[in-house]
Amino acid sequence: MFRKTVGLASAGVLALGLGAAMVPSAQAKSTAQSASGSTTATTAACALRLGSVTSTGAFTSRMVNATAPITIGGVRGTAGVFPANQVQHISTFTGTPLGSGESRSGLTVMGGALYSSSFVVDSQSQLDPHYPHNNLRIGSGWSNYRWIEQSVLRPANAGDPSRTLLYGQRTDGVTQRWISDGSGWRITSGVGGLSTVKGIALIGRTATSETFLANTRSGALVTVTWPTKYLAAPTSKVVRGTTWQGFEQLIATKCGASGTLLLGIDKETKSGYLYAVGHANGTSTVIKSLGKVPLTFSDPQYFRIAPKYDVLNGG
Repeated sequence: MFRKTVGLASAGVLALGLGAAMVPSAQAKSTAQSASGSTTATTAACALRLGSVTSTGAFTSRMVNATAPITIGGVRGTAGVFPANQVQHISTFTGTPLGSGESRSGLTVMGGALYSSSFVVDSQSQLDPHYPHNNLRIGSGWSNYRWIEQSVLRPANAGDPSRTLLYGQRTDGVTQRWISDGSGWRITSGVGGLSTVKGIALIGRTATSETFLANTRSGALVTVTWPTKYLAAPTSKVVRGTTWQGFEQLIATKCGASGTLLLGIDKETKSGYLYAVGHANGTSTVIKSLGKVPLTFSDPQYFRIAPKYDVLNGG
C-alpha cells in the first residue's frame, strides 16, 4: 500500500490555470501535422524505443527512427508478461542490458490496482526462466485514474542524488505525485486544473524540476514544469495555441543535446505522427513535422522503453 505522509487536502490542490491560456481550436489535426520550422537537432540520428502491451498480454519493443522517410525497426515480442486484457495503464519502462538479454521494469495498473512489474528477457526476447518474473501489487484504488507515469533519475555520477517519482491523474482531473523513499511511496503534491489535458509526456528532468509536454482538448500544446520541492506548484507555458487536439497520447524521448522526438498517437484512427521539437521555450519553440509513422497503432497500450541512464533535456 502507498504510505501517504500527507493527505491531498493538507497538501493543497494547487490550481494550474491552463484554461485561461487556451486558444479554442478552429482547425483539424491535419494542420498540426504540417507544423513549420526547423530544428537544430539531427533528426536522422534520433529514435524512440516504443513499447506496447497487446491484448494477449505480450510486451513488444520496436524502434521508431526519425529518418526521411520515417522507418520502423523489427518488432520483438515477449509473450506471457501480463494477463490477457488486464493492463489498464502503464508507465515508461526501463530497459537495462543483462548478459545477452535485458532486464525491464516499470509500473502498471491492472484490475484497479497498482503493480511494480519486472522481468528479464534472453537474447531472443523471451522470458528468461533464470530470473524472477514479478507483478508485485503495491496498492488498490487506481480504477479512477486516467494515466500514470514514472520518472527515474539515475545520474551517471554515483555521487549525485537519484530519485523515483510517480505521477497519476484521477478522472476528476486532479494530478498527484509520489516519491519513492526506499520503503514505500509518499505523496508530495497535488494539482487541479489539468482536466483538459489529453496526452502528456515527460521531456525534461533536472535536479530540481521536471517538465512535461501536454496537449489539450481545445488544441493547445503546453509545457508543465513541476518543481520537485515538497508541495511545490507547477507552472505552465503555451507552446502552440491550436491544432493539437487530435492526439490521445504523447510519447517523447531525447533528440539531440536539448531537443525532443515527439510521437503523437491518434487512437481513433490508429495512427501516429512524429515531430522533432527544439528546446521548449514557449511559442518560440521550434517544431518540425516528420510525417506519419508507418505503423498501425492497434494495441491497447503504448509507452516508451527508456535506458537506465535516461537523460531528458527538452524542457
